[in-house]
Amino acid sequence: MTQEKAGLGEQALNKIAEVALSTQLDEVERLEVQVKTDPSKLAQGELESLTIDGNGLVMQEDLRMEKMEMQISSIAVNPWKALMGNIQLTQPAKGEAYIVFRESDINRAFNSEFLSEQMRNLNVHVDGKPVTIDTKRVDCHLLANGKIALDAEILLRQTGETKAVSFTTTPHVNADGRGVSLEDIQYPEGKDLSPELTQALMGKASEILNLRNFEMEGISLQIHQLDVEAGQLTLHAEANVTKFPSA
Repeated sequence: MTQEKAGLGEQALNKIAEVALSTQLDEVERLEVQVKTDPSKLAQGELESLTIDGNGLVMQEDLRMEKMEMQISSIAVNPWKALMGNIQLTQPAKGEAYIVFRESDINRAFNSEFLSEQMRNLNVHVDGKPVTIDTKRVDCHLLANGKIALDAEILLRQTGETKAVSFTTTPHVNADGRGVSLEDIQYPEGKDLSPELTQALMGKASEILNLRNFEMEGISLQIHQLDVEAGQLTLHAEANVTKFPSA
């Protein structure tokens, strides 16, 4: 195989891989896949590397990533399938992933139709009494000190009263690396709130940041670092690939 043909082969794989990944997403602003290999390695069933680089990637349920980069090296593939443009792994591969969420992405998820539906008709206890609540609005703020501030309006159905909920919390990577938990709750000016209301809200926030929501077919992620700065949350994760998405 000439170098020119190898280049054409890489271009074809890149395009097919981009289409395959796009089928996993509801919206894509930009998505580039770059496969690197050479003819001798490909004949032995090895891709040197595979890089995924995208912006504005929206998963199902209106969950948006501002940016995602994934770098996977030394990928064992079926050489004949690869020559026909089909990336079929013959053994699992590992890589690194870098995901950025903007504050607006998290608010979009909180106020999406999917999550709004889940945040209605919640049964909790307030002042020791069972009540049914609807969460009317949630505003999330990513702070420069590494904390997350949550402000919400909650309707108590029994009384028709609307309560304002505000607190700050610190995100931590779960022990299994599969998501983010919110801990160290602090209320403004010592205004304690019903723990049940707070937990209900935090539970939904943790659901949004569950990595299962952002994984594609055959690609699982395990977080090893989390950074919060003003207006942005960044996850650094290990990517475990057992199967490449197919179109």
